[in-house]
Amino acid sequence: MVYTCHRDKNCQINKVTRNRCQYCRLQKCFEVGMSKEAVRNDRNKKKKEVKEEVVVPESYELSGELEELVNKVSKAHKETFPSLCQLGKYTTNSSADQRVQLDLGLWDKFSELSTKCIIKIVEFAKRLPGFTTLTIADQITLLKSACLDILMLRICTRYTPEQDTMTFSDGLTLNRTQMHNAGFGPLTDLVFAFAGQLLPLEMDDTETGLLSAICLICGDRQDLEEPQKVDRLQEPLLEALKIYTRRRRPNKPHMFPRMLMKVTDLRGISTKGAERAITLKTEIPGPMPPLIREMLENPEAFEDSSDSGESSTPTPPGPPPLLTLSLRERPATL
Repeated sequence: MVYTCHRDKNCQINKVTRNRCQYCRLQKCFEVGMSKEAVRNDRNKKKKEVKEEVVVPESYELSGELEELVNKVSKAHKETFPSLCQLGKYTTNSSADQRVQLDLGLWDKFSELSTKCIIKIVEFAKRLPGFTTLTIADQITLLKSACLDILMLRICTRYTPEQDTMTFSDGLTLNRTQMHNAGFGPLTDLVFAFAGQLLPLEMDDTETGLLSAICLICGDRQDLEEPQKVDRLQEPLLEALKIYTRRRRPNKPHMFPRMLMKVTDLRGISTKGAERAITLKTEIPGPMPPLIREMLENPEAFEDSSDSGESSTPTPPGPPPLLTLSLRERPATL
C-alpha cells in the first residue's frame, strides 16, 4: 500500500491530527525507529487474524464535558452572530452593475459594519471556555491573527448562491460587484469562491461556531507566550467538532477533515486580505477606522514615512488600545 501526502510532506502529527495524513504518520514512525519490515509483517498478521477481530463501531456520543463545551461555543456563536433567516434583508442600488476602484458610500457602510463585526468577534472569544484564562497578550495575539479568518467565515456563511449575494449582520445585502466596490477589490472573487465551497458542507451554527473557535484558539500563532496552553484549549474543540460532525452525518466521515481543511483555506484568504487592507489605505480619503486598523494590520504599515532627514518628535503615550479595553470588559449579555 502506498500513502500520499497532499500537502508538503511535513504535516504536524500528534494524538489529535495523526489520522489526517497517513503518509506523514508513517514517516514519523520510521523516524523514531520502526522498521519497514515490521509494517509488512504487521499487515500480514492482520490478514491472518481478520476472522478473529470484532469490529467496534466508533462512538459518536459526546462526553458530558464535551457536550457542555459544544453548548457553550454554540451559544456564544449564536448570540454574537444571528443566522441569515433571522435578518431582515435590504439592498442598495449603489454601484450595483459596474466595478469601480472604490465606492466611498459603500466603503463607509462596510467599514462601519466591519467594526461592529470585530466587536462581536471579541465578545465571542471572551465567551469561549478558557479563553480569558490566557494572558491578555496572548488573547490579543490570537484575536489579531484570527480576526480576518472569522470575519471571512462568518460573511461566507451568509452567501446566497441564487442571487450571488452576501448579507451583513444588519441585513444589508450586496451582490458581487458591490462587494468589490465596497472595499474587497481583487479579493472579491476569492471570497465568493470560498463561500461556494462551504455550501456542500452544509454546516450548521454549532459547526460554524466550533470551527471559528478552532481558528481562534491555535497554538501555532507567532509570538504567543504560552502556546502549549493554547494547544490544550484547542484539543477538546477539535474532538468536539469531530464527534458532533460525525454524529450529525454518520454516513459522511469525510466531512470533519474537509471542515478542518477550510481553516488552512481561510488563512490563505486572510493573508491576501491583510495585503488588501494596506492597499486600501491609499484609496480611502481619510484614516482607516481605529479598531479595524488595530485588529487587522501591523500599525507600522499605516505610518506615514517622513521624507525629511529630521528626526521626528517622539509621540507621547496614548490611551490603551481599543482591543485591550474590550478584553478587559466583562462579557456583555447580548
